[in-house]
Amino acid sequence: MLLWINGPFGGGKTQTAYEILRRLPGSVVCDPEHVGFGLHRMTPPALRGDFQDMASWRQGVYEVLDLALRRHEGVVIVPMTLVEPAYFDEVVGRLRDGAGHEVHHVALLAQRETVLRRLSERGLGRGLKRESFAVQKLDHCLERLRKPLFAEHIHTDRANVPEVADMIAASAGLRLAPNTDGALRQRLRTAWTGVKHARFE
Repeated sequence: MLLWINGPFGGGKTQTAYEILRRLPGSVVCDPEHVGFGLHRMTPPALRGDFQDMASWRQGVYEVLDLALRRHEGVVIVPMTLVEPAYFDEVVGRLRDGAGHEVHHVALLAQRETVLRRLSERGLGRGLKRESFAVQKLDHCLERLRKPLFAEHIHTDRANVPEVADMIAASAGLRLAPNTDGALRQRLRTAWTGVKHARFE
């Protein structure tokens, strides 16, 4: 199964993906941002834009995920914001309908104020300044993701990371190992995941 976790930037996709990875034996996280970062490094800075607009990104993501789904026996988890319908069809739709893979897609949604607070908290002391791209895209992402194309929708305003992981697993028919973390351990785990996967591009 491909488990695609969509949502706005700052919506908790990466935290949730790695929580599922921790509690689902045999699963693997495949992050399409790495393909985009590689393309950016090859491109002169003045020419860099949204790497999702590059056909090479969409094709590369499709090929890597198709390979992973054919050769890896466990669940493939993808935390990635993808809100353009044509791009969504080109990657997710093609994996599902063209290649015949089992694809379960969820979109994590929250109120604008909740997402802004989360972005500020992950700003490494710089607040929202470090997250200007995410803030700029926030309203567009939330508007697009509420559309039926991007269902199933999971609302996360009042849920912590393990609870969101549990909701996704239940919707996908997956059984996660029990979460045995206390509140302090969970905060430390969340902070460490944020540090490991901070975006510096």
